[in-house]
Amino acid sequence: MSFLSRRLYRAFSTSTAATAQATGNLESVFKDIYRERNLKRLVQKFKKSSELDRFRTKTGIYEETVRRLASAKRFRWIEEILEEQKKYKDISREGFAVRLISLYGKSGMFDHAFKVFDEMPDQKCERSVLSFNALLGACVNSKKFDKVEGFFSELPSKLSVEPDLVSYNIVIKGLCDMGSMDSAVGMLDEMEKKSLEPDLITFNTLLNGCYTSGRFLDGEKIWGRMEKKNILPDIRSYNAKLVGLVSEKRMLEGIGLVEEMQTKGIKPDGYSFNALIKGFCNDGKEDEATNWYGKMRENDCSPDKLTFATLVPLYCEKGSFDLAFELCKEIFNRKCLVDEVLLQNAVDGLVKGGKVVEAKKLVQLGKSNSYRRYNLKIPTDK
Repeated sequence: MSFLSRRLYRAFSTSTAATAQATGNLESVFKDIYRERNLKRLVQKFKKSSELDRFRTKTGIYEETVRRLASAKRFRWIEEILEEQKKYKDISREGFAVRLISLYGKSGMFDHAFKVFDEMPDQKCERSVLSFNALLGACVNSKKFDKVEGFFSELPSKLSVEPDLVSYNIVIKGLCDMGSMDSAVGMLDEMEKKSLEPDLITFNTLLNGCYTSGRFLDGEKIWGRMEKKNILPDIRSYNAKLVGLVSEKRMLEGIGLVEEMQTKGIKPDGYSFNALIKGFCNDGKEDEATNWYGKMRENDCSPDKLTFATLVPLYCEKGSFDLAFELCKEIFNRKCLVDEVLLQNAVDGLVKGGKVVEAKKLVQLGKSNSYRRYNLKIPTDK
């Protein structure tokens, strides 16, 4: 090996080792932050770790940390760690600023999100359709629906940007969320006038908005437009239509839709089964609801809070206390968090139906579960 080759080999080896060490150190930093249960220490560790250039390139750790703080309603600490980011050179990159805008938006802190957007020119940071879309998304996530249309109509000319497909999809989502379905459908027409082709996200948003708001015929029209554009429906499309059929009490058509999904290779999910179970429960049809609960389990779909909240009251109402008891035990086995009133009503029903032993068992399960304690009580005659 020549002198130059040895020099290059040593330089490469040293660089590789340093990279591996840095990667290993970064992984340990991530693990430390993910495992930290004390939120105040979490904030301190996050701010310290932010000094590492490579740490600031990792979007996931930012999202998870802010999500945890938002869940605990520690908004002051969210502000503390995100405002800290502005002192780094990364703030002059649009992608980094967009991350802060989005994180504030997902936390419901719209004023902070807008401030980051408004300060971008001062930070010598370009504002393109990317940051424009981030601001629109922050409006929707923060439920500031009144601002969505204003920003959408006014900002593009001020920023010299042209709204793209993502922009329209965000606005349509906001309009659907605020119940302005006519305006949302109108956006679809506006897109087509501007030669912007709607995609599956566009149609799924509109389908969900129409079918869940009781505008079944409008949903069918949107479905027809989707088919004309040769956009194949996915599980979200079918689930939205299924909710519409159930709300219209067209249960046989709902079952047919699930069968159609399966023939097209689309596997029904928990949402699909819950829709049918809810429909049959609303109709008081215990056997059909139980049958679809069985199909749910056969298809490896786990029952969730909605499943239990739908079935348990029906069983108690129909006097099927053994079934109600089994489902309540399943709630505890799965560590599913349900409203205490659901379990208390089951206890009351069991006692009324002469199932006192089973009722006492549920009370005990409620007291002994570590993930959540339920203060259930056996009713007494007054």
